Amino acid sequence: MNPYVLATLLLSLGLGTTLAFASSHWLLAWMGLEINTLAIIPLMAQHHHPRAVEATTKYFLTQATAAAVILFASMTNAWLTGEWSMTHMLNPIASTMILVALALKIGLAPMHFWMPEVLQGLDLTTGLILSTWQKLAPLALIIQTAQAFDPLLLTALGLTSTLVGGWGGLNQTQLRKILAYSSIAHMGWMIVILQYTPYLTFLTLLLYILMTSAAFLTLKLSYATKISTLATTWSKSPLLTGAAALVLLSLGGLPPLTGFMPKWLILEELSKQGLPFTATMMALAALISLYFYLRLCYAMTLTISPNTLTSTTPWRTQTTQASLPLALFTVMALGLLPVTPTIMILLT
Repeated sequence: MNPYVLATLLLSLGLGTTLAFASSHWLLAWMGLEINTLAIIPLMAQHHHPRAVEATTKYFLTQATAAAVILFASMTNAWLTGEWSMTHMLNPIASTMILVALALKIGLAPMHFWMPEVLQGLDLTTGLILSTWQKLAPLALIIQTAQAFDPLLLTALGLTSTLVGGWGGLNQTQLRKILAYSSIAHMGWMIVILQYTPYLTFLTLLLYILMTSAAFLTLKLSYATKISTLATTWSKSPLLTGAAALVLLSLGGLPPLTGFMPKWLILEELSKQGLPFTATMMALAALISLYFYLRLCYAMTLTISPNTLTSTTPWRTQTTQASLPLALFTVMALGLLPVTPTIMILLT
């Protein structure tokens, strides 16, 4: 892709997200979401592969539907209350429609069906943008208007997402689909705790971005897209494979890795709020997710490829891929748990 075009698209991505962040007016927020969607469409279809074009079409139709529902609901609220402001969502029907539309945008269950299929058709770099950056604007709007939403609906969406994210990833063989279901499960954790302590939602989002970035960049560096190709990564780059296994376990929330921090704090807060059943279901869903992360670790570290590798190992050759971001994200995805008290002080 032409570097000027690429720079324009990336700047538009930043502009759309910033506009959605900064706006308190539904029309401006809708414009930010639309700019965001239109900026990533060319990045998704840049390889002109049939699967990429199919994924782009599915993504565009889904996002356009969600944006139309947001515009319709905000206009309905403005018609009934005379206010376009996000802080005046007084109509319960309009606020429920907006929550459903924003849930569709970020892939919350049961509006998650587009997410694995779209991510499967993209390359790993664009998939990383879709899994991290594209979640920021809709989540910011949900956080800003959280008081207007029905608490029972938020809890139901979050609990359903964690269960679907766990069950959906069990029988997958494609790594991008597994990471898509991982994204659905993590979004569920964020939504469940949103109504009680919003800063925990922010913390979970931040750590999810760190861990997912480390996972995507590792797969990109090792050219792995299926579980079967993970068996050859150990003989090519042992250190990277060991770090990748730990990153996946961190995504699953296994102590003493970073991914345990948000799950621990969220379960603690749910128990304080008198919701032991919800906390138990979330913990059980996390165990289901941990199973398919362990499956990936088994494929990476305890299986040997039936083919003898005759190619030169990657660490002996020059690579054009940036390894500094991968190193930073991996260190943070593995070692932030001991500084939990400091992070909590900074957030509160």
